[in-house]
Amino acid sequence: MPILGDLRALDARTSFDDMLIGIEAETQLGDVQAIARRVLLKERDSGVDQMVLLVADTRTNRSVLAMHRDLLRGAFPLDTREVLASLTQGRAPTANGIVII
Repeated sequence: MPILGDLRALDARTSFDDMLIGIEAETQLGDVQAIARRVLLKERDSGVDQMVLLVADTRTNRSVLAMHRDLLRGAFPLDTREVLASLTQGRAPTANGIVII
C-alpha cells in the first residue's frame, strides 16, 4: 500500500489497457460483508482501478455466494465468465468482479 506504515497488501496486481487491477483471493468465504469491505478498502487505498475477488471453487463457497450474490452485486457486478472473457481478450474488465476458480 502506498500509505506509510500500512502493512496491508494485495494478493496480486496486474494491468490491462493502462488500468491497474488488484486481485484478492479467498479460500473460504465467511462474513461476505467483511470481505467486501476489506477488498473495497484495499481498492481505494492501493490506487488500483478495479478489483477481482478470486474465490476457491468449493461447495461451501458456491453456497455462500448463491445466498449473498445480490448483496455483493453492487461492489462486484461482474461474474466469472465476464471477467475471464475480458482478460482472455487482453482487456481490463469493465468493473469489479468475482471469479470462482
